[in-house]
Amino acid sequence: MSEAPSWPRRRATTRFVIRALGAGDGARLREAVVGSVPHLAPVIPWARSDLTVAEAEHWARVAWLRYRQGVDFALGIFSVGGRRLLGGASFHCVARSPEDGELVAEIGLWISAGDAGAGLGTEVLRALVCWGLTDWPWTRLLWRCAASNSASRRCAEKAGLRLVVGDGEAATGADGAAGVGEHLLCFEARRGE
Repeated sequence: MSEAPSWPRRRATTRFVIRALGAGDGARLREAVVGSVPHLAPVIPWARSDLTVAEAEHWARVAWLRYRQGVDFALGIFSVGGRRLLGGASFHCVARSPEDGELVAEIGLWISAGDAGAGLGTEVLRALVCWGLTDWPWTRLLWRCAASNSASRRCAEKAGLRLVVGDGEAATGADGAAGVGEHLLCFEARRGE
């Protein structure tokens, strides 16, 4: 995809704000990741307890550049006032079908340990699906999770996604996470359904 500065950048609800990550987000990103390493490490390979603010800031700036270029869309899930990063999300471009022009993205999502377990993940996933199939060009969204990750499976089911591929394949998500060498489940949502 080419550079497209008009990609949607922000979606607000009464509980959280989803927006593009960028310059100035490093400290909040580091705080959310480092405070959640035991919670995140089993499914997110880049979660490290020694992550520095400078590294997190660099990652956020690179994420913004990739966002502007239309390569990958890293998002922060912020408290309504923007003081805390509650987690992260992304739309990873997966494919464009030459036959019908279908544009497919995979949703990535993590919630900080302190904010997990209270329905926030499901609420964010619902918002991402709604936003992704209305304001973005996606015609189909995918959600993959390790078959052993019952919380992610329940999140997809509660958000209304449909299971399309079950326990029969070993693969990884678009970012190499979620069940490397493990069986994955694939859920989807389609525009117009």
